Amino acid sequence: MLGVVQYAALGLAAISICLSAWAIRRDTPLDWRFAVPQVVGTEAAPFFQTVLDYKAATGQAHSPSIARTDDGFDVLWFEGSKEAQADVDIFAASVTGGDGTWESDTPRRIVTRGALGAAFAPRQLVVTLGNTIENESLRGALYSTVVSVGGWAMASIAAIRMDGDMPQQARKLNLSPLLNRSHLVKSPMVEYADGSYALPVYFEMGQMHGVLARFGRDGRVRDTARIDGPNLHPIQPMIVPLSATHAVAFLRDFDIALGKLLISHTRDGGQSWSSVRATEIANPSAPVAALPLGGERILIAMNDDPARPDDLRLSLSEDGGETWRLLHSFTPEEGALRYPMLRDLHGGEFALTYSQGTKRGIKAHVFNTAWLATK
Repeated sequence: MLGVVQYAALGLAAISICLSAWAIRRDTPLDWRFAVPQVVGTEAAPFFQTVLDYKAATGQAHSPSIARTDDGFDVLWFEGSKEAQADVDIFAASVTGGDGTWESDTPRRIVTRGALGAAFAPRQLVVTLGNTIENESLRGALYSTVVSVGGWAMASIAAIRMDGDMPQQARKLNLSPLLNRSHLVKSPMVEYADGSYALPVYFEMGQMHGVLARFGRDGRVRDTARIDGPNLHPIQPMIVPLSATHAVAFLRDFDIALGKLLISHTRDGGQSWSSVRATEIANPSAPVAALPLGGERILIAMNDDPARPDDLRLSLSEDGGETWRLLHSFTPEEGALRYPMLRDLHGGEFALTYSQGTKRGIKAHVFNTAWLATK
């Protein structure tokens, strides 16, 4: 004979099964079609302008990204005495203008460790901050790499809602059942045809690999797809959609000994990825930045000259990344140019930013497609 406890357990199990079935029935399947990139025109006069040339007075300023705004864009980076130290905060410089005339304001501190820790619910200690990018699905929001204990291998990704230059709310993305640790962010989001987004991230603990974290239209993480390959350490995936279902991912190999850029493809909208393989493109274990220009055309910024690995070179592919033509080289005054970020500002203008002087400062440029066409 079943007792009261057993009947109660069976009842709870039945309720759980019914609720799960109800949730599955109500769930809307994900639409795995990328937003198709539009072909960018070249009607305007050629234009290139350096809009930010910043060097930290002391310590390091590194890993810039670009957050688009109504009147231009913000360049974001982390700055402190040294990477991963307890005095690192997030800084920003606003760049405003358009149509070939741009100017930047004085850099300012926008996310401090203390303010971010207080914005978490419940509050938590934030020891240091790292790569930070725009959350394109939510106005005035960011994704930032945060560490509460240990180093980068114990990092998490914080989803931050900003109120001006102050964190208002923060929560950790739920990407792993294992303490939800060791995921980091570097590259811009990927848009889907239904208006939802995916976030390229990477895992650093043990077997390093890239991940595409897919969100639903409600902003919840709905699925993840691993981007990995044998005998490689692929991190910091930069994903470039070429059609509704085809995208290419360029990845950095954490092992500097390989010296090659890594690549992977998806043919089903990001649900699965081909085995990561090394290309013939030289790369000193450094991330790249890339943008689709419509069709099979890709614009990329990368350190691909084996004789001058500190140079950052802008190149164009017209066959989906199989071959490349050099457009322009940026040569450092000192140190290395690393960690580029490219964003489409629309209207045929683009922003490029990168670290200069081997993590000592940030540089940013704006140029247009007509300038590219002169190269």
